[in-house]
Amino acid sequence: MRDIEDASLDVAVAPLRNSIARWTEQGSLYATGVPGLSLFRRDEPTELVSAIYEPSICMVIQGAKRVQLGDETYVYDAHHYLVTSVDLPTFVQIIEASKEKPYLGLKLKLNQREILQLMVDSNLPQLRAQQTSRGMATSEVTVPLLAAFQRLIDLLDDEKDIPILAPIIQREIIYRLLVGDQGARLRQIVSSGSQSQQIAQAIKWLKDNFTQPLRIDDLAEQARMSTSTFHHHFRSVTALSPLQYQKHLRLHEARRLMLAESLDAATAAFQVGYESPSQFSREYNRLFGAPPLRDVTSLRQMVALEST
Repeated sequence: MRDIEDASLDVAVAPLRNSIARWTEQGSLYATGVPGLSLFRRDEPTELVSAIYEPSICMVIQGAKRVQLGDETYVYDAHHYLVTSVDLPTFVQIIEASKEKPYLGLKLKLNQREILQLMVDSNLPQLRAQQTSRGMATSEVTVPLLAAFQRLIDLLDDEKDIPILAPIIQREIIYRLLVGDQGARLRQIVSSGSQSQQIAQAIKWLKDNFTQPLRIDDLAEQARMSTSTFHHHFRSVTALSPLQYQKHLRLHEARRLMLAESLDAATAAFQVGYESPSQFSREYNRLFGAPPLRDVTSLRQMVALEST
């Protein structure tokens, strides 16, 4: 029975693999005309790099990828997808890719409001259980999920259909996630009164206010938890302390400012909330593996090579 399921999966993967290969012929990233949908291609394995995963479903159609969240490692491939329910700082590495068989993948952002609306429309119960669960997991890919993504990518051939048909197909994808293995994880994040939802709200506050001084007691009070309980549940969802989480947000934004807006390291550091440029440089080096100037120079060179 398992062999039959794998064979069906391989048949369903083939056209999706061909579609992504076609749309990514000119580069490693293709931000499609479908809102929230991106396609990826790499012709060789990558180094372990720091990245922030948004709420999304990520699929590898060919090759394999490793994501490190705290002390945990998630590996996914053509038979497994990765779902993320909150913004999570991670380390990411493509571990299987070659010119002959490039890494091909896709990402679809998930909107918490749309998840909640579909739960209401489908009469799926909200979860108020008091346990929290990690905001990231892998699950086995199904043929209906692959078929839905194939129809979503097919819309790229006639973009006038996207505004009408893309929301319908995306809604189907969310529904299949909600009734699948990771449905409880997604429902917890949007279910009013659950501890996972309270932590998700705290994460949103941190995202919107990461340049401000962090007062854990105030954040815990917003989440209606004691400070120790808040720390415990925040780490349960993110694998990080609130301070570590804020640090990742600040450093990633500083990197973006230096790369996209050509700010120098000191200016970027102050703009994201650091008071000491030397502390910023140490923590930047620790996270990204190189001092700010060298790292940004390397990134610019990489972008230039990929665009030639």
